[in-house]
Amino acid sequence: MRALLADITDLAVVGLSPKPHRTSYRVSAYMQRAGYAITPVHPRHRDVLGEVCHPDLTAAAVAGPIGIVNVFRRSEDVPPVVDEAIAVGARAIWMQRGIVHPEAAEAARAGGIPVVMDRCIKVEHARLFGG
Repeated sequence: MRALLADITDLAVVGLSPKPHRTSYRVSAYMQRAGYAITPVHPRHRDVLGEVCHPDLTAAAVAGPIGIVNVFRRSEDVPPVVDEAIAVGARAIWMQRGIVHPEAAEAARAGGIPVVMDRCIKVEHARLFGG
């Protein structure tokens, strides 16, 4: 986790909500303040946290390379996100706390993409780097 968070400073956040009370917003705002570039991915929003929101990872990849795909979706919705992350050449996949999908994780790892499951990226960043 330390290597991922130290080496990759751009996050494509799938399921990022524009509502400040939502976990995806609070976590992403923290990561943005910590110096990470945030690319919101949500089909129903135009912008979040001052950044252009993309409808999917494919559209986000047109705007620039994808680093860590930070997933805020239900576990059963993860496989197509992972498939798309593999297709666009994401460097890592991070499933937030409570999100677990071993088969999708194995598919990503088989494609050479490291995966973190059931961990909060904000909590791990604060634990590893202070914050």
